Amino acid sequence: MRVLVIGSGGREHALLLGLSRDPSVSDLHVAPGNAGTAALATNHAVDVASADAVVALAREVAAELVVIGPEVPLVLGVADALREAGFATFGPGARAAQIEGSKAFAKDVMAAAGVRTAHSEVVDNPAKLDAALDRFGPTWVVKDDGLAAGKGVVVTTDRAAARSHAAECLEIGHPVLLESFLDGPEVSLFCLVDGDTVVPLIPAQDHKRVGDNDAGPNTGGMGAYTPLPWLPDDVTRQIVDDVVKPVAAELVRRDTPFSGLLYAGLAIGADGPAVVEFNCRFGDPETQAVLALLKSPLGQTLNATATGTLADLPPLEWEDGAAVVVVIAAENYPGKPRTGDAIIGAGGEGVLHAGTALDAAGQVVSSGGRVLGVLGVGADLAEARAQAYERIEAIKLPGAHHRTDIGRAALDGEISI
Repeated sequence: MRVLVIGSGGREHALLLGLSRDPSVSDLHVAPGNAGTAALATNHAVDVASADAVVALAREVAAELVVIGPEVPLVLGVADALREAGFATFGPGARAAQIEGSKAFAKDVMAAAGVRTAHSEVVDNPAKLDAALDRFGPTWVVKDDGLAAGKGVVVTTDRAAARSHAAECLEIGHPVLLESFLDGPEVSLFCLVDGDTVVPLIPAQDHKRVGDNDAGPNTGGMGAYTPLPWLPDDVTRQIVDDVVKPVAAELVRRDTPFSGLLYAGLAIGADGPAVVEFNCRFGDPETQAVLALLKSPLGQTLNATATGTLADLPPLEWEDGAAVVVVIAAENYPGKPRTGDAIIGAGGEGVLHAGTALDAAGQVVSSGGRVLGVLGVGADLAEARAQAYERIEAIKLPGAHHRTDIGRAALDGEISI
């Protein structure tokens, strides 16, 4: 099976790594890819937001399966164009992708499906902002209603900071969503969805804040671990039955069936799971950890979803143990990152590339904010953490920073429902 993966980050590197282990996959291509993906697949310099360009590339490489990683091409309808051209495609069409592309749409779907989520209010007029802010707090949750690469959310007890973020969004023409704060530990649950068929992967937990002990601003994700020793199995089943399946069924009812990976981000409070957000694709960096433990052939799994045969797929099989991924970020991330620096150790075991490129001399250099994801796998969370942080010691990037506490709270028994 010839597979084309769309995207350039750590998630796509992890997808390619998983696909390379599937004996049914014979040829791998990626657009545009990065310095690390070039070791697994043929990189193609293509604008992934252009449906015409992606379809042309799929024809050129005779792709038998196209896997779309990032949210932007999904929201722009690239999956629709590929399907219309006859390609089996993993990823939802533009209408279903609005579950991530518009938080207001997601709220409407959840309300119709009877799914628990935060109380919310959409503000699209700056004149109404202050009165709306007064109806929330003492912890404000302010979300850009468009795509913001995981960084469009501010959670703060500072009303001025909440107002500033909302005003910035409104100034560029984006409505904002104000939400009540959901208490409790957060869970990321990936589910393969084919219409109303739902197959969950193992749950993970992301670390969104830039600094140790959840200090500093939100990022696209600074690390993740799986499985979650503090999350009972029956809660995962509850999330599938009470959240994901009703949402999938509601999208079918609206004649916008979802096909691909539906990501549910949830807070697990005293009253049970409540949705923080939905994404229409694999999350980054959780994907790097989750796929490291998948025993089932990834290509066949994604192809079954893309071709409408997910219900016939054998149950997924998983390795025992745990996986941890730690993100190495460029100086000044999540602000404007420093780029163009040479990286030492980028080809090491367990190193997944995200924001990397090759310079004119063929050397691996930084090209984005989240530069590398360093993976550790072990018999338990302690072993996985130890391996990830040991591998980081061999990597050198000027000005880089990473969190030192990925998975530590879970390991120390500090997380509970």
